[in-house]
Amino acid sequence: MAGLQPPRGTHDLIADTMRRHRHVVETAARVTGTYGFEEWATPIFEDTRVFSRTLGETSDVVSKEMYTFEDRGGESITLRPEGTAAICRALVTNGLTQTLPQKVFYQGPMFRYERPQKGRFRQFHQIGAELIGAEGPLRDAEIIAMAQNVLEALGLGDDVVLELNTLGDLASRAAWREALVAYFRDHAEALSEESRARLESNPLRILDSKSEQDRRLLDAAPEFGNFLNEDSRRFWDELRHYLTAFGVKFVENPRIVRGLDYYSHTAFEFVTTKLGAQGTVLAGGRYEGLIEQMGGPAIPAIGWAGGIERLALLLNAPPELPPGIAVVPMGDSALLQAAPIVQSLRAAGFRAEIETRGNVKKRMERVVKSGASHAVVLGDDELARGVVQLRDLSAREQREVAIPELVQALGER
Repeated sequence: MAGLQPPRGTHDLIADTMRRHRHVVETAARVTGTYGFEEWATPIFEDTRVFSRTLGETSDVVSKEMYTFEDRGGESITLRPEGTAAICRALVTNGLTQTLPQKVFYQGPMFRYERPQKGRFRQFHQIGAELIGAEGPLRDAEIIAMAQNVLEALGLGDDVVLELNTLGDLASRAAWREALVAYFRDHAEALSEESRARLESNPLRILDSKSEQDRRLLDAAPEFGNFLNEDSRRFWDELRHYLTAFGVKFVENPRIVRGLDYYSHTAFEFVTTKLGAQGTVLAGGRYEGLIEQMGGPAIPAIGWAGGIERLALLLNAPPELPPGIAVVPMGDSALLQAAPIVQSLRAAGFRAEIETRGNVKKRMERVVKSGASHAVVLGDDELARGVVQLRDLSAREQREVAIPELVQALGER
């Protein structure tokens, strides 16, 4: 077994890395909770149709990146590549389509087979939120404000920029799509090979292309703003007004698109320049047909998801562990008494450990090195009198404390 490594594109969450990860999750859960969101958890694997039908058979995720296998019962199972489809499936499965709105926070691992790079893994983790039953642009603006609040609570408010676009309604997108396809067909020979393949199956994805030859064509492509109908323009105007009312700054980016028809109106990304090419740390948008694809009624919703690994990379430092309390028994009798003492400290909310290795000098050296705030020293003499020696390691002071009064002396947490 020597030389075993985690599979390519995965990583262990240990020590500082785990603290960063947990800080992102706990911060997001706390902030979304102030907006009335409650956490849901769905299975890590689902019926393959949950994703293949909703993400589009021609999308890169479905055609190239999903971890799909047949289980022993012959069912096609897929490790979830994203969270939104699973949340919508859970809404329908659990009969919640008539109990709206549903405000959902989620977090956990996702799986995509793609080229690993900084901040991108094959098993990665996301935080996300879905407002199911979002009746208009006010709710879209509020959910974007919530995302911004999460980033601010993580100390990342100055590191990201909100980019915003409108996808209009289905009628507006259909007219624009028709004009785009005509334009790209007229310039098909100048497109990259990948974009020529997308021209028939998913032409909006050409707008996402990183190819230089494709990018040169985009400057003269039909602009979506010219195809917005009156209802779509009103929604777009109101969204921007509400964002301003919520105190959210943004820049408009007409290149933000979504390749699936159920996305509508609002699309947004929080981007940074501090992670190289992988600049998007949180993104989302409005969708209006996804729940129908799961067998439910037509329910509008808006949601977002953020990569925990990318957000954790932006944190200046991992959250520090609270200083602990070291219980240092001297002798076998004191060791036995140390057990109820350390348990009383833990019950009061303290990090507490029993230090037993080596002589007194070695023990105290390890205690100081550990960053503990106090040492509770107990020997035969103290045991006989029902007291301990409480050492404040930062102030370098020591006093005698009766065992029943120890928690109070430390200040119960």
